[in-house]
Parts: sequence; structure tokens; C-alpha cells
Amino acid sequence: MAMDDMTIGLRVRVKAGVTRGERLSFTFDGKPITAFRGESVAAALLAAGERTLRITAQKGAARGVFCGMGVCYDCMVVIDGEPSRRACTTLATEGMEVETLVGYGASR
Repeated sequence: MAMDDMTIGLRVRVKAGVTRGERLSFTFDGKPITAFRGESVAAALLAAGERTLRITAQKGAARGVFCGMGVCYDCMVVIDGEPSRRACTTLATEGMEVETLVGYGASR
């Protein structure tokens, strides 16, 4: 498998004449994640195979991307130390630190 195939991950492959934004990197729970400028944090995490973005406070249930447009709040994460940020409405940026949201605000 070519290195480019590895960074594409689960993303849709683009056809000739279509380009992605500049490649960038951020971390999720300390693991490096490749993203492309213009992608949401949720899109990059899904493409990297990450499905659990938060753990609920009441039952400890795993939650991830559900609506993908900022309505349901299931994709909340901790971004650069700030809890309860929606991954689907936040654009990925170089060097950001994203963590699983546990309960009402602590990271994992």
C-alpha cells in the first residue's frame, strides 16, 4: 500500500481534476491524525477510523458522529483543553490537540 493510500484512509478517493486542501496533522488522544485543510475534525477522525468521540456521563456509553451538522451534539470532544466542542462544526487545524470527552468535560 502506498503512503498516499494510508493518509487517505477511509476518505472517498478524488478523481482527476479535483484536489484536496493542504495536508495537516493534529492529535486525537495522543495519536497523530492526518487531515486536509477544509475538513472538519469529525471528518478527519472518521477517515482515520475513530468512531468514539465521547463517553456519556450517566451510563458511560460511547458516542460519535450522528448528524454531522451540529444539531445533535453527539460528537463533542475536548479541543486544546476546551471541553464540549462539536467535532462536526470545527475545522481541523495544524497541531490542534483533540481528546475524547468523558462525562461533562474531562478528557480521557
